[in-house]
Amino acid sequence: MTYAPEIRARLEADAKEIISRYPKPRSALLPLLHLVQSEDGYVSDDGQEFCAELLGISKAEVVGVSTFYTMFRRKPAGEFHVGVCINSLCAIMGGDQIWDELTEHLGTDEATPDGKVSLERIECNAACDFAPVMLVNWEFFDNQTPTSAKQLVDDLRDGKAVSPTRGPARLCTFKEASRVLAGMPDGLAGEGPSAVGPSLEGLKVARKNGWEAPK
Repeated sequence: MTYAPEIRARLEADAKEIISRYPKPRSALLPLLHLVQSEDGYVSDDGQEFCAELLGISKAEVVGVSTFYTMFRRKPAGEFHVGVCINSLCAIMGGDQIWDELTEHLGTDEATPDGKVSLERIECNAACDFAPVMLVNWEFFDNQTPTSAKQLVDDLRDGKAVSPTRGPARLCTFKEASRVLAGMPDGLAGEGPSAVGPSLEGLKVARKNGWEAPK
């Protein structure tokens, strides 16, 4: 099975634009994988063949890359892909409990039957100041608890408006996020608050004590 002609034409136009940004076509493999993921919701067999053909490389090379990086899904992701950080600090602060209660609450540790939510355990996302953290389509939800995590996924499944702790006010879908990661901006990057509060505490202490970085 291959892409329908209209889908193929649209993907190929985007792919050629992306490839043109690189000195060698094969360097565009990662963004092209995000591009086909934005179409299928995961890196499908059709998507792998499409990337191989456009870049002039073997399908085996594409498969080797797409199965190495965890951001590329091997099965269809939910409309909202939820990541629970289980690295050391988040785990200690409650990440492990969030994961256990969330999977029990949803009855799965993958995608829900309605296709709305999929779950993944993730490693550190450099947001330890706000532990425990969760990501939804790569947007941060800070200082989570088992109760807030379950409410979050319930709201997502019910179609309620959900806003990240920081970043754009509108939470995009997994496919939309994958298209942005492919290098096709949605114009929302500058929206919403950035990390503040705990992230600035070290700087405040340094200034109060007159500390400066070694020169």
